[in-house]
Amino acid sequence: MFPQLFHIGSFWVGTYGVLVAAGVLAGLMVAARFSQREGIDPENAWNLGLLAILSAIIGAKLMMFVADWRWYAEHPGEMFSLSTLRAGGVFYGGLIAAIAVSVWYIRRNHLPVLRTCDAFAPGIALGHAFGRLGCFSAGCCYGKPTNLPWGITFTNPLAQAISGTPLGIKLQPTELYESAIELMNFFFLAWLLKRRKTEGQVIGAYMFLYGIARYFLEFLRDDPGRGGELFGGTMSGMQLISIFLVIGGGLLWMRRTKAYNPKVAAVKAR
Repeated sequence: MFPQLFHIGSFWVGTYGVLVAAGVLAGLMVAARFSQREGIDPENAWNLGLLAILSAIIGAKLMMFVADWRWYAEHPGEMFSLSTLRAGGVFYGGLIAAIAVSVWYIRRNHLPVLRTCDAFAPGIALGHAFGRLGCFSAGCCYGKPTNLPWGITFTNPLAQAISGTPLGIKLQPTELYESAIELMNFFFLAWLLKRRKTEGQVIGAYMFLYGIARYFLEFLRDDPGRGGELFGGTMSGMQLISIFLVIGGGLLWMRRTKAYNPKVAAVKAR
């Protein structure tokens, strides 16, 4: 709706970037606080968070290229264009890259893997909620045409120039749906963190809940670059990843280990 926050001459600052930066900062602060509560060194938490963010940015861009590889193969110059630089990329690509690099860092520094992931899960959901508001402001990740009374009509030509957003057509506000879902996930995961029975339940719950939400949201989205159509057009690439995310999250949730005691865990981590 408001792709451009402000401009001075030819220089302008995008609303998307500001909201994503705010989400990153909020998510990191939450993750560091919960990590300290879990007996994890705050310095390690901040380092892990910053490394995860950097890898997420790279992973999201790479997944964007993979998901829409035919278009980029025909227009290779666009890979290094300003519009590509400003694009947020594909969230799942960022999530996968961040998880891979985070596991490496956690093991390298001998941190408790599942407990650290649990501490970071609420922050990931909160940061993503801010990020989808950024998508809404930029007009990307838009939904299909709709006649619903809460449909959103984009009118800013800059949104079309950056993201190819259809103008003058009432669309499903998929960005707002996802932002609201992730905000609810944040509150639930923060609540669950104090009440979990085993390590890994919080990150498992996040993977399970977000995977289900993203699977069904895909039916409402109409933006390109989401992995094309698989299995005869029955699902998108993002829906396939969602299924794996739900399975992985479910397995973590059902994982049976010794009963978790946060006080004992915090003492052992010192």
